[in-house]
Amino acid sequence: MLQDPIAHSSTEASLADSIRLFVEQAVARAHTSTRYRTPLVGFAVADDPAWNVIRDRVTAEHLLPTDILPGAQSVVAFFVPFSYRVVTENKRHFYVSPEWAQAYVETNALIEDTCRGMEGMLAKRGIKAAHQPPTHNFNPETLRSPWCHKSVGYVCGLGEWGLHRMLITERGCAGRFGSLVVDAAIRPTPRPDTIWCSFYRDGTCMECVKRCPARALTMSGLDKELCYRVCKEVDFLYRNQFGEADVCGKCATGPCAFRPPGASKNKHSA
Repeated sequence: MLQDPIAHSSTEASLADSIRLFVEQAVARAHTSTRYRTPLVGFAVADDPAWNVIRDRVTAEHLLPTDILPGAQSVVAFFVPFSYRVVTENKRHFYVSPEWAQAYVETNALIEDTCRGMEGMLAKRGIKAAHQPPTHNFNPETLRSPWCHKSVGYVCGLGEWGLHRMLITERGCAGRFGSLVVDAAIRPTPRPDTIWCSFYRDGTCMECVKRCPARALTMSGLDKELCYRVCKEVDFLYRNQFGEADVCGKCATGPCAFRPPGASKNKHSA
């Protein structure tokens, strides 16, 4: 059973440390076949102008933190990075590996349990919190989510965007994001003033494009319908074994899978 790491947390810093510890404990003690590396946790203020930028650039239907939790003051985002084995198995598999499909299903469940656990833990301290499902909360026609956890991770300072439309964190892009909205003040995490995608930095890498089995990813964009068509084929193959596994992840097995390939101060805007 996870410990309640919040003991007399009266400051923004101690609350952030307590939430970070809770996420680390949840991942370290996960009862999953999938193994993980140490997670990352970041924070943002609920009135950050970036939330409106997401609405402008991603979808006008994207929620604001206060839509999820009236009175929201802060947002928590966390990244659960897959183990080296999960990534390397998917990289070398001629199709999508069973290890990757299982990791997708198990990690979504882990993120849901972690968010629910944090909500309960925070409630005992008089702090309200709310979350959105870790996946399958998108519009089936537009394939856009009203609460994109990767975008939330960006606002919370966890990484920078790559050509593959993934968020590259300090521990790479191979993993899953979760997030939580709270009505307590927490100091925001500074967003990286870097370019971590080698293609955006100097045009030296297009591994994600080369690895896309559907040819849905190009230099100019991502064909979401074509991408999701392949994901549904994978789901048909693995659903009876693992559950709903509409996933591919081949684009996340390149040089940025485990860490940023490099950095530059000429920031690429999300």
